[in-house]
Amino acid sequence: MMKKLWLLAMLIAPLAFAGPKVRMETNHGNIVVELASKQAPQTVKNFLRYVADGSYDGSIFHRVIQDFVVQGGGYNQQFQQLPTYEPVVNESRGGLPNKRGSIAMARTQAVDSATRQFYFNLVDNNNLNAGGSAGYTVFGQVVQGMEVLDKLAQVQTGYSSILRANDVPTSPIILKKVVLLAETPADKKVDKKAGK
Repeated sequence: MMKKLWLLAMLIAPLAFAGPKVRMETNHGNIVVELASKQAPQTVKNFLRYVADGSYDGSIFHRVIQDFVVQGGGYNQQFQQLPTYEPVVNESRGGLPNKRGSIAMARTQAVDSATRQFYFNLVDNNNLNAGGSAGYTVFGQVVQGMEVLDKLAQVQTGYSSILRANDVPTSPIILKKVVLLAETPADKKVDKKAGK
């Protein structure tokens, strides 16, 4: 009986992550991300608000640290901070790990302070997971375009007097557009089979 339950859990596990997909079109190539609606419902809902209002379009990736993260979504190309909705509750406890290729919300030291900035993990960043205290909420995983992120990790960076920060790309990495992808016929076929 236990063996059957384990096998069933193994079959269901990949489906549990299935959520909406978005395509991020950058000036270095496209990245497709599958969002984790079940594991981080409030975070995904928050992220999709910014996708829907189009305010990620034309924003920049303002922080690149090799073997760590690529961060963006918060500034326009003139380094002006973009408007935000109210912060979202932190969903890192019991959530997904900050592993290579995952997307997570950036925040301040305050636990529930994430708004619109996100980052991609270039490596497994276990120190960003929840432990004794809250971590950083992972809300999706790259399913196409990891090579684009690896390319972004190689860009030249320096100090920005406007942002008063290091690790700022010297040539802008532009997030031209974020598109919510429609369900594909293949997805629908799987759903129909699951429903029978």
